[in-house]
Amino acid sequence: MENFLSDILGEQTINFYKIFAEKGFYIVVLKGMLWTLGLTAIALVIGVILGILVAIIQMSQFSKKFEWIEKILKKIAKIYIDVIRGTPAVVQIVFMWNVIFAKSKLPRIVVGGIAFGINSGAYMAELIRAGIQGIDKGQMEAGRSLGFNYTDTMRHIIMPQAFKQMLPAFVSEFIILIKETAIIGFIGGMDLMKAGNIMISITMNATQPLLIIAVCYLVLTGIFTKVMRRVEKKINISN
Repeated sequence: MENFLSDILGEQTINFYKIFAEKGFYIVVLKGMLWTLGLTAIALVIGVILGILVAIIQMSQFSKKFEWIEKILKKIAKIYIDVIRGTPAVVQIVFMWNVIFAKSKLPRIVVGGIAFGINSGAYMAELIRAGIQGIDKGQMEAGRSLGFNYTDTMRHIIMPQAFKQMLPAFVSEFIILIKETAIIGFIGGMDLMKAGNIMISITMNATQPLLIIAVCYLVLTGIFTKVMRRVEKKINISN
């Protein structure tokens, strides 16, 4: 039977999966998957919060008395977006670990989540701003005519419509975020890609470990995409 499987799958593949079971590599892969999900969750929360704040700052209109504050905040927001979008994520995460949090005792997963969150926030801000600006200006005027103030109009009228338009872009950004966490290994993080590198270094075989990691990423992104498509479908039906 073993010779038959070797003829079909190849001796190298059979040997790899023997080692995979004996060395408990599935535990390493599971740990890497949990790291990837944890990093993505932290980054997503930070990214959404930052994105909303920066988008609001970019679109805010202060009274003439506080016009100087508006200019400063908008300048800071522009610098933040330009710097983050203009530099590689790997440079940002290494800078965070070796400079910003060099003397802190924060675990790598938290520092990585913060770095990815700050990176994602810049892109989220542009998505949110574009989504809000894509809503007809008459919607804001209609809300104000009904007696809503600016905040209530944004909350009850503008944002629900903007969210519907932004959802596909948010899904794409989240999928990019999942895959981008693969660079956490630059600061010693234990993500899926790191799990793959561990298997490669022990087995001296790159093909099967990389295929396993690729399938794991496909499963994660596939599940999330399917869930979000159902959410999008329900939103479209309800409207």
